[in-house]
Amino acid sequence: MENDKKLKVTFCSGAGTVTGANFLIEGNGKKFLVDCGLIQGEKIAEDQNWEPFIYDASTIDILFITHGHIDHIGRIPKLIADGFNGKIISTIPTKEITEIMLADTAHLLSRDTENNLANIYTEENIKKALSLWDTLEYGQKLNIDHGFQFSYKDSGHILGSGMLEIIYNGKKIIFTGDLGNSPSPLLRDTEKITDADYLFMESCYGDRNHEKRDERRSKLMDIIKENFNRNGTLIIPVFSLERTQELLYEIDTLVEGKLIPRMPIFLDSPLAIKLTAVYTKYEKYFNPTALHIIKGGDDIFNFIGLKMTNDTEESKAILNVAPPKIIMAGSGMSSGGRILHHEKNYLPYQNNTILLIGYQSVGTLGRSIENGVKKLHIMGEEIRIKAHVAIISGYSGHKDSDHLVQFVEDTAKTIKKVFLLMGEPKSSMFLAQKLADNLGIDAYTPANGESVMIDC
Repeated sequence: MENDKKLKVTFCSGAGTVTGANFLIEGNGKKFLVDCGLIQGEKIAEDQNWEPFIYDASTIDILFITHGHIDHIGRIPKLIADGFNGKIISTIPTKEITEIMLADTAHLLSRDTENNLANIYTEENIKKALSLWDTLEYGQKLNIDHGFQFSYKDSGHILGSGMLEIIYNGKKIIFTGDLGNSPSPLLRDTEKITDADYLFMESCYGDRNHEKRDERRSKLMDIIKENFNRNGTLIIPVFSLERTQELLYEIDTLVEGKLIPRMPIFLDSPLAIKLTAVYTKYEKYFNPTALHIIKGGDDIFNFIGLKMTNDTEESKAILNVAPPKIIMAGSGMSSGGRILHHEKNYLPYQNNTILLIGYQSVGTLGRSIENGVKKLHIMGEEIRIKAHVAIISGYSGHKDSDHLVQFVEDTAKTIKKVFLLMGEPKSSMFLAQKLADNLGIDAYTPANGESVMIDC
């Protein structure tokens, strides 16, 4: 770069869409990436993931990871395959979560012979990535030659999630990653940012708000009771990471308080079971309320009636268990996994219920169900949907529109510009207008492949 008072930021992917976070920062002879995630839609990984990166992977100094969701980490093996040999940095839990998530994704994608993914998602590439990995605690400073300082602040999104704080030439730049829907039953609140110069911020729910906390638990309780009274099966597509653990905690509270009838409850996801064990290992990152309950002797991820089904035969046997019952299975957008089998088995019957509790991307089966379609093709079969469709947006792991504005408002006195990422165009543009109208802040919605210069 000719002028070391400027930084160039390129939105390699993750602009104008919810998935595929991958942002390049260049300045003063250094190159850094923030996240390297899968672009997702109708498939777990869209074909464009395997197109060449718009940068030379071998020239990247450090890849910073904000958290362990696959749309933020899923192309790390491709980065390695393309010659990356720098450092990878994240928080401690994120590294452990990434190891599990990449192994699971490798298992799913190695079957894709069309894109030759077996040569990308190799055990060797994943091992190499982990060998290049260093970790930081929240607030721990990392100073890099050429005047850069990096640290993480707790974003409250999932276990170990962190906003990346960059200080360069006295200016503070924040890449938020995904911002948590605080207050969370499990995690600490998103840390406040009060002195940022530039924000590169997610906008997933930029155009809508969630239910209140009490309202969402009340709705969950009512849906479970109604399903029980219909003698039905309640199926819940769950994201294995965070949504599952939060839902287990909520159901534990309902079961312990005898607020719902007793019935079989299945967690039918080997990945979610592994990740729940990681949550148990890193309880120190939980909020004070959750820690207090744990210290009181409550195993918040286990309760009467819960059965965790690891192997395939156990999963198939769920069909033979008489209703009423509850089945939680991945994936959260019905784009793959065991939930497809359950949807095929239970959606055609009107006594059953499907409950959507997370964001459903455009093009996914989950979005079609959310939009009220009455027929779907699932695993090669046409399925008529007669089951009840229920939606609770309050279990989203993302801040809603009002809370995104509130997050920016905390740093309104110092902020020069906000760049809105990781959202569908209508969400990002709505939020940009809202920030301009409510706070008088310059907010911009970049396009994929675009580069901007920021003054430092």
